[in-house]
Amino acid sequence: MKLFKAAIFLACMLVAAGAFAQSSAELKRRREKLSDELEQLNQEYQETASNKKVSLKQLNILKAQINLREEKIANINSEVRNLDNQISESNNTVRNLQSQLDQLKKEYAGMVLFAYRNQSAYNKLMFIFAAKDFNQAYRRLKYLQQFGTYRERQAGYIQGTQRDLHVKINELDKDKREKSNLLANQEKEKIELGKAKNNQVKVITDLSKQQGAIKQQQRDIRKRIAQTNRAITAAISREIEIARREAEEKARAEARAAAARAKAENREVAVTKPTITKSSTNSQVLNATPEAARLSNDFLGNRGRLPWPVANGQLLHGFGTYTDADGIRNESSGYEIRTAANATIRAVFDGEVRRVIDVAGSYTVILKHGEYFTSYSNLKSVSVGVGQHISTKQAIGTVAVDPSTGDPTVSFTLNKGKEFLNPKSWLADN
Repeated sequence: MKLFKAAIFLACMLVAAGAFAQSSAELKRRREKLSDELEQLNQEYQETASNKKVSLKQLNILKAQINLREEKIANINSEVRNLDNQISESNNTVRNLQSQLDQLKKEYAGMVLFAYRNQSAYNKLMFIFAAKDFNQAYRRLKYLQQFGTYRERQAGYIQGTQRDLHVKINELDKDKREKSNLLANQEKEKIELGKAKNNQVKVITDLSKQQGAIKQQQRDIRKRIAQTNRAITAAISREIEIARREAEEKARAEARAAAARAKAENREVAVTKPTITKSSTNSQVLNATPEAARLSNDFLGNRGRLPWPVANGQLLHGFGTYTDADGIRNESSGYEIRTAANATIRAVFDGEVRRVIDVAGSYTVILKHGEYFTSYSNLKSVSVGVGQHISTKQAIGTVAVDPSTGDPTVSFTLNKGKEFLNPKSWLADN
């Protein structure tokens, strides 16, 4: 029973260790990715810092650095918490193994003492003949026969437990060293975070001396965003009207065909209510065909798992209200993502290219996914055409450099009909 309980305990420890390893591996992968992105940002910042004229690009890089360092510190905190849990579990395992080892050694010592006292053939015979009856004598004889085998098995248990104890102690020491390294890394990141924040204050101070030019840049940014949003909304409105006309025309064609069949068969025409009317909602119109309805359901079914429109990038502005460097509140209808120069922009889901629009010198591509639309703005080149069917992660163009900030950024918006949705709950973790 003791061995059975020990096996159950060790099995639970192995399951917990497996879950920890999986979580730790994911956190480590994320920490390494953040380190690579920070290294890239550091190189870009050094390039911009060599320019004596302070720009919004420097400020944006610093903001991105600060966000990434804060995320990395939070990631390290999670890793440390995981290691603390693992160290605690390892300590419990070591104590249990040590207790089992002590008990096994105590039992083995008792067997050795018994064997020593009954080592002669005379003592063994006396042990058998001292039985009360024949059955007891037989059981004592079998006991002596099995005693040696049991001693060997008990010695094996002791050796196995000692090995397990040694392995677990080594794992515990490794976890403690890893925790120490993580804490040292965390302190280093906190120092770098402080430097980045100080640099941010300095850059903002320098930028304040160029308020006229900076405000003009910000006005240009807001103007371009507003133009893009208007173009997207107008394009989606046209798509809804096209879908409505197609549905109405299909209904009329079906009615004409039904009337022709009824006339040929010399019977009255059955009056059927049209599927799409003027009172139909945008959702009903866009899902009027089985293919569109299926695509809408597939898109909805992948909520939270859609890939980002770039392989690597940092979020500059999320959905909703944000405040710029001058304290001006702005509204964002989607994600503003900073990425590498000439980065490939890709589709987040299967769909059809419905619009390629030139907005203020850069391209916007609009894809239709049933009643959902995704838009990709600030592209310098486009590799797809209107009417083309696109698969998930297929390239649709390359990113352009934002003329106001000097950053390669892409604007990504997500719509259900005309309604702009927050991409956060739709895109997978980057």
